[in-house]
Amino acid sequence: MMIIPEDSPPTYAPLHPARLYEQVVAQIEKQILSGKLCCGDRLPTERELAQQFRVSRTVIREAVKALREKGLVQSHPGRGTFITDGTRHAARQSLGLMLGVGASGDASALMQVREILEPEIAALAARYATPEQIKTIRQTVAAMDRALRDVDAFVESDLQFHLALAHATQNPLIPILIDSIVDLLREQRKRTFRRGGAAHGQYHHKRILAAVERRDPEAARAAMRAHLRQVRRDSAAR
Repeated sequence: MMIIPEDSPPTYAPLHPARLYEQVVAQIEKQILSGKLCCGDRLPTERELAQQFRVSRTVIREAVKALREKGLVQSHPGRGTFITDGTRHAARQSLGLMLGVGASGDASALMQVREILEPEIAALAARYATPEQIKTIRQTVAAMDRALRDVDAFVESDLQFHLALAHATQNPLIPILIDSIVDLLREQRKRTFRRGGAAHGQYHHKRILAAVERRDPEAARAAMRAHLRQVRRDSAAR
């Protein structure tokens, strides 16, 4: 650590090029962002990467460690190192830290965000969902029907319902946003379930599904707005 004497003007250390492992990390991140490396892809071996980057294997080990800490890769002994869905992980992690899950007022703030985003998501899903995506949405609704007495199973299926709608928009950024937001509401969803919210939620989920199946964006938007109003009421109930 550099110690600055009292009454001396601040001085700064000269800038140096990034350390080698950071340059390796930056190039791999660039490949991920460009789509050339995708979730599930296996990285070359440590030896192969060292040859490709013309650096030591120690540098590669440091780079892989940094990528793991960022949630961009996972290493499996005997199998290799694989690209993960690091964008989703990073978004969820940063939102959780920023919002301080559990602090007073956060649930209301998150509900407000959902009220801004999710009606339009439902409308886009009604317009653009593929037959296979509609089938997935239908399956999540059926799973909730089977879990009306099981809070954990119901809540997980509820999260999957909203994520399935997000995927059906055909916009790759929307599932990342929704995954981060709705996951933070897991505990609130459990509380509303215990207050009768499961039956209320299913009524609205089925209306949203029906609108998506009819390819009716306006009805899907209206049904989602009604659903979120009901969520607010259930959340406020004592």
